[in-house]
Amino acid sequence: MLFGRQKRHVKRILIVEDEPLVAFDNETMVKGAGYTVVATVDRVREALAVLARELAPASEEETEERGIDLVLTDITLTGERTGIDLAAEAKALGVPVLFATAVPPEGAEALGLGVLLKPYSERRLKAALKVVDQLFDGKVVEAPEGMILYPPALAA
Repeated sequence: MLFGRQKRHVKRILIVEDEPLVAFDNETMVKGAGYTVVATVDRVREALAVLARELAPASEEETEERGIDLVLTDITLTGERTGIDLAAEAKALGVPVLFATAVPPEGAEALGLGVLLKPYSERRLKAALKVVDQLFDGKVVEAPEGMILYPPALAA
C-alpha cells in the first residue's frame, strides 16, 4: 500500500469537554480530520449515557453504525465527577481514553492512553489521534510534541 491510506482503528470519538468554545473547536477539528463525533457532552453522567447507548447490542432493525473507539476527555468537567471518573468507567467498558488537559492528572496512567496537553492546535490534535491509531495497530510510537503517552502495559 504505497500511496493508499492506512486503515483506521479509531473512527468514532466521544468528546467530553466543559468549555463550550473548546468543545466546539474539538468537534470541528475531529470531524475535519475525518472522524465521526458520536457526541459532545460536558458531564460524566451524559458521557456514560452515550457510552451505554452506543455499546448496547444493536437490534436487527438498526442499520446505523454504533460504538465508540475513543473518548477524548478533559479532567475538569461540569458537575462533581471528573474525567478521571469517566476514564475508570470507560476502561471497565473496554473503551480507551485520551485525556485533553493542561495539567497531566496524577495517578491516571492506568486509566488512559495518555494526555494531549492544552492548549493544542488542530495539527497537534490530528497528530495525537494518528498516534493513538498507530498504538491500536500494534506499532511502537513516540509521542508527538504536546502529547504524553502512558506506558502501554499500564494503559492496557
